Amino acid sequence: MFQFATAAAAPGGAGGLFQMIWPLALMFVIFYFLLIRPNQKKQKQRQSMLQALKKGDKVITIGGLHGTIMEITDDVVVLRVNDVTKLTFDRSAISNAIAKDTASEEVVSKS
Repeated sequence: MFQFATAAAAPGGAGGLFQMIWPLALMFVIFYFLLIRPNQKKQKQRQSMLQALKKGDKVITIGGLHGTIMEITDDVVVLRVNDVTKLTFDRSAISNAIAKDTASEEVVSKS
């Protein structure tokens, strides 16, 4: 009985293997273009934004805190929240940077 099972599977073995692999390869390609590639682009944009931060930039942290950068090092950022409060964050805790030009235009347009 064992010999019968191996003899029946032998003729279509190579074609069956290809038929099983190509849907997996197709799924990987679809996942790459729909999930992996856009995520890599977002990570590159975020990394370049974090590298471009400088003193005086207005930023928003991942917790939603708005502040202005007072001091910045390789991995630490000191934010001024109001006139007297300064808070220290990791650089990776910065979510968004607001351009100085945009912030000054908003102030002018509100006046």
